[in-house]
Amino acid sequence: MTAPSGNRRPGAEAFARLGYNAPLDNPADSSPHTFPDGGTWRTEVPSVEGPEALGAVLKESARLDVPIHRISQGSGVWMLSDSEITEMVESCAERDIELCLFTGPRGTWDIGAGTRTSSGGAGLRARGHDALAGCVEDALRATELGVKCLLVADEGVLWTLHQLRAQGGLPADTTFKLSALIGPVNPAAYAVYEQLGADSLNIPSDLTLGHLTEIRRVSRAPMDFYIEAPDDLGGYVRMYEAAELIRRGAPIYLKFGLSKAPSIYPYGAQLRDVTLATARERVRRGRLVLDLLARHGAGGGMSPLGSRLPGPLNRFPLHDLHDKD
Repeated sequence: MTAPSGNRRPGAEAFARLGYNAPLDNPADSSPHTFPDGGTWRTEVPSVEGPEALGAVLKESARLDVPIHRISQGSGVWMLSDSEITEMVESCAERDIELCLFTGPRGTWDIGAGTRTSSGGAGLRARGHDALAGCVEDALRATELGVKCLLVADEGVLWTLHQLRAQGGLPADTTFKLSALIGPVNPAAYAVYEQLGADSLNIPSDLTLGHLTEIRRVSRAPMDFYIEAPDDLGGYVRMYEAAELIRRGAPIYLKFGLSKAPSIYPYGAQLRDVTLATARERVRRGRLVLDLLARHGAGGGMSPLGSRLPGPLNRFPLHDLHDKD
């Protein structure tokens, strides 16, 4: 499945009548990469914090006919009981949707004060051995319960989990998704995270289209991109760029985020109403993006539903990094 050529630019016909012609696409800017199934884009609904929110998303996606490849959660494995994780795994399996849960703990919830300073300190990274061990424990528990995708926010956690996967400590088909809160902002950083074991990488939603092209010149690892970003990630709304984001960033997950919405991490029953309302609205935002792509002739190229693996990626050799002088 490949994306159609000749996508219509927003407002192109109206501008042509006025004598204002849009600049032509540069073929060199187009990504040469696809997912293994030949698709150029997949969909993701983020911030689905438990079985009830998942149920709301699935119901709304059926009502609005929004295809979903991946559901992700932000509060962390440790904020869910075994029965809640199992229910989410089973619900996603019934719809052939990938479920991605965040590993925790992380620095912003730790006792250190550095993350509360104006510099942000170490941010979401896992502070010390115990926090790293907690993330590993979350990964082991989640995969034992059937979760196949883990969201990470620390390069040490990522490398540790990748080693475990390579050595059989985690299932070989486990995938690791890099959090938007530590997303790389240049091609070299993107390539390093791929080498450390990332199977898809969130990049900040304020990167330019040119930045996407630069990244695609060094890496084919799938990209995760908020079409609408939460306020703590800038609140950007880039719906009209969706077709161009696909052209330059493929293979790419279009993430249906939501601005002007309260933070719900870590989720608990005290946030139930806002969590369910925002879950449904994320799906509606997804419908708007899909409709816009269709109007611009760019609705083709989506991966078949149920697709999840990224294909072959570049990795650091495990034995080289363990060699000692």
